[in-house]
Amino acid sequence: MELLEKIKAAAKQNRKRIVLPEAEEERTLRAADQCISEGLADIILIGNKEVILKNAKEYGMENIGRATIVEPLNNPKKETYVELMLELRKSKGLTREQAEKLIIDPLYLGVMMIKAGDADGEVAGANNATGDVLRPAFQYVKTKPGISVVSGAFLMILQDKHFGENGLMVFADCAVHPNPTAPELAQIAVETGRTARIIAGIEPRIAMLSFSTKGSAKNELVDKVIEATRLAKEMDPSLQIDGELQADAAIVPGIGSKKAPGSPIAGKANVLVFPNLEVGNISYKLVQRMANAEAVGPVLQGMAAPINDLSRGCSISDIVNLVAITACQAQGLE
Repeated sequence: MELLEKIKAAAKQNRKRIVLPEAEEERTLRAADQCISEGLADIILIGNKEVILKNAKEYGMENIGRATIVEPLNNPKKETYVELMLELRKSKGLTREQAEKLIIDPLYLGVMMIKAGDADGEVAGANNATGDVLRPAFQYVKTKPGISVVSGAFLMILQDKHFGENGLMVFADCAVHPNPTAPELAQIAVETGRTARIIAGIEPRIAMLSFSTKGSAKNELVDKVIEATRLAKEMDPSLQIDGELQADAAIVPGIGSKKAPGSPIAGKANVLVFPNLEVGNISYKLVQRMANAEAVGPVLQGMAAPINDLSRGCSISDIVNLVAITACQAQGLE
């Protein structure tokens, strides 16, 4: 796929250290071997070294020996990470005993490696629920300065090239935040614009979606989108953004020119920001299934360092692709 090849090429140009906490899981290990072979990232595997190397030999992998393997139970930096955990969570009452138990959990260990500067990003979730992956991230890595909300964007690759950027669009939030306030929705819009630039490689034209276009309906839900649009423009004046817009006004030129004459975005949007998770999740799945679109993601946005969650039904290629995306996100934070 052309977009993913571009993402992989970008990842190779400035390799980042990506930690995989589920290294004893077969798909993850096979993906790690492929990532190393392709030069997408410097791979860090968390798990029992003997088990990992035994599995790699059994699966016929030739590259795992070039990965860094960190054992939770035999980690020379364990005490350093425990001290950092205690410092960061002392206001929450974390005890040393609790920290020493948590640090042997690969998901917590991976996050603490990032926090300590020993890794640049993480990909997990092939063997763990989303909540288990994100909880350590929220507690220790937290969000970027000025950002209080984490969201999930999908890169939507459409067969009809008339939409978006030659068929490429970015949808958000489709994965994380159920009902954002106007300031949170503004943050989601800004972060999605950055994802469009860094990951999709396009200059974003962001439509803030609603069931109203430029005052065609009056409702507090519309007011939220209008306020979010204003705040997003203040947060990042470099972004092209407009709202409130109905979906057809956002993506169909003829309708956009009639419903929102003079809008720089109407009819030309390549980024769609939905007013809440219910709308976003339903919309991306409908487009994926009914339009036979490829949905790449979710790409988590707003974290101080890139930590991405896989579906437990993911394929090896899904993991490889998300490692490349995570590497590009880490590049974008430099």
